[in-house]
Amino acid sequence: MFQDKYVFSQLTAFLNRTQFNNYVRKYDGNRYVKHFTCWNQMLAMMFGQLSNRESLRDLIVGQ
Repeated sequence: MFQDKYVFSQLTAFLNRTQFNNYVRKYDGNRYVKHFTCWNQMLAMMFGQLSNRESLRDLIVGQ
């Protein structure tokens, strides 16, 4: 059985999380956030683009 990372995980490994967090801190992106951070939103939008979703509702249903 193939034991490796998922494709989405491999693509997110290219992202520099430290630099992303520096930008979020610089522009105060997580100011009023309680649970859904900028990083989580970026991953959700990235998944939506890569899976060719038509809308946010389509992304939530995820079929």
